[in-house]
Amino acid sequence: MLSWQRTIECGKLTLTHTGEKVVLNGWVNKVRTFGDLVFVDLRDRTGLIQVVIDNNDTPHLIAAANSLKPETVISLMGEVRKRRAGTENSKLSTGDVEVAAEKIEVLNEAKLLPFTLSDEEQMKQVDETLRVKYRYLDLRRPSMYQMLSLRHKAVKIIRDYMDNQGFLEIETPIISKSTPEGARDYLIPYRLQPGLFYALPQAPQQYKQLLMVAGVERYFQIARCFRDESQRSDRQPEFTQLDVEMSFITQEDVLKLMEEVSIAVVNAVSDKKMTVPFPRFTYDEAMSLYGNDKPDIRFGLTLKDIGEIASTISFHVFAEALANGGQVKAVLYPGGASLSRKELDQLTDFCKQFGAGGLATVSIGSEGMKSSISRFCEANQLAAIAEQCEAKQGDLVCIIAHANKSVVANVLSRLRLEIGQRCGLRSNDRMEFCFVIDFPLVQWNPDEKRWDAEHHPFTMPHEDNLQYIDSDPGKIRAQCYDLVCNGNESASGSIRIHNSEIQAKVFSLLGISAATQKERFGHILEAFSYGAPPHGGFAIGIDRLIMNLMDEQNIREVMAFPKVGPGYDPLMDAPSSVDSAQLKELGLEIVKTDRVNESQNE
Repeated sequence: MLSWQRTIECGKLTLTHTGEKVVLNGWVNKVRTFGDLVFVDLRDRTGLIQVVIDNNDTPHLIAAANSLKPETVISLMGEVRKRRAGTENSKLSTGDVEVAAEKIEVLNEAKLLPFTLSDEEQMKQVDETLRVKYRYLDLRRPSMYQMLSLRHKAVKIIRDYMDNQGFLEIETPIISKSTPEGARDYLIPYRLQPGLFYALPQAPQQYKQLLMVAGVERYFQIARCFRDESQRSDRQPEFTQLDVEMSFITQEDVLKLMEEVSIAVVNAVSDKKMTVPFPRFTYDEAMSLYGNDKPDIRFGLTLKDIGEIASTISFHVFAEALANGGQVKAVLYPGGASLSRKELDQLTDFCKQFGAGGLATVSIGSEGMKSSISRFCEANQLAAIAEQCEAKQGDLVCIIAHANKSVVANVLSRLRLEIGQRCGLRSNDRMEFCFVIDFPLVQWNPDEKRWDAEHHPFTMPHEDNLQYIDSDPGKIRAQCYDLVCNGNESASGSIRIHNSEIQAKVFSLLGISAATQKERFGHILEAFSYGAPPHGGFAIGIDRLIMNLMDEQNIREVMAFPKVGPGYDPLMDAPSSVDSAQLKELGLEIVKTDRVNESQNE
């Protein structure tokens, strides 16, 4: 029974409270015993305070204090006093004071813990699955509470901002129709009619467009989304996003709102620096300069096309790549001229794992230039490469040649990030956003021999590109956009198709037959025929935003109750089997397959 009600929280005690009698409630973080003197670090959600139990003052408490176990819940009464000179703890906000205990009550004793919560460094070594299994303990750590608090503040700022901009927050259904648009749906059997299924939403895409048809004009939602796909460090089967849709707007209006709400959140909850306004790149520019459509622009080192110089060099690898429609491109490694032969071999192996046949290098040293392809080059050709790559003394130029341009882009993109990491250029004190716009509407899928949507099938092409829909679909650029932060996709959106005829044409281009269109998307095609306004929107990933704000590389660290591996919840032991009566009621039968569980792709 709680005898005393807390009068103040642990982390709020300061010198101004000296001499006051206080009641504290919390968890025992750590106990340090010295016989007749015991120090207890008491913790609640606001922080830590040192509690002193001295045999000279309270002999009746010594035995109880010595027997306290970590994470036991206690209530105590005592007097706040200034710490003795030299014993202050500058690492704590309460480090100038302590509480001399007069009464202690154990509210609930904790048994032996599966890991030591009081040591943050040691917690980094604990197996993640074990931490998630005991997530209710893991979340007691101050760093995890900080994450929860920051996430709460970020979402509140978003809600307040959107409200001030005249948006309505509207909830959309969680169970709906299965309309696969990329990732697999999670399906829910319909008990009343076996063989029918609901699906969990990959996003509220169609509902928010229908809200525009309904005349809402400005909608937003902090939406839960679900995708049955392979897991990785920045992906979970269920996640949260700021979902937004607007009517009677242009792409410029949407980009402006995305930028403003992102700036509002970052400025309110962190000291991180940003470049404002956010730089913009077309998809083609991003691929040319950075090798991918999610560029980390915290540092330069853009890719350089040296094909013209390479065409003058009698090196068969360069010649074959160019003759087969490929590329020869390079990236600068500042200070890389000092790499040893072994380190260069390791760098070559790094490139090979992503499809490169090898790595050519030009080193600019104090004694002149050296190159792995020197025997094929003249000195002036090496000098031309160094000049085009803006290489200085001490630098290394790394060159990739391949007949497949996508291999060149992928390898150099990854190599650029590796170089940036090694050179300390990917600073955590910056959140560098940029927009990537004008994506292709569709990409050719050589395995399935069909066109796939680059974003999703509701994206509006640039109107002057509609002429290519039958003749050259790969040429069509769409009114879609991504917001990228520090090399990760932070948000995505597009101007939507609001004309049923154009929507049906795009569906057909994607290989969706008229019958399938009617079955899966008939509701939205019909809705567009009743006066749908021009509209567009975006979705910002809340989890990824918090990742960047907290400098986390793992999305599971910024979610209260995440899944691990291929979507497993060790806390609830889910997914799990159900009894035969439930299956019978749903009209389902378990059929054993040879399917191998998808593993985490990290």
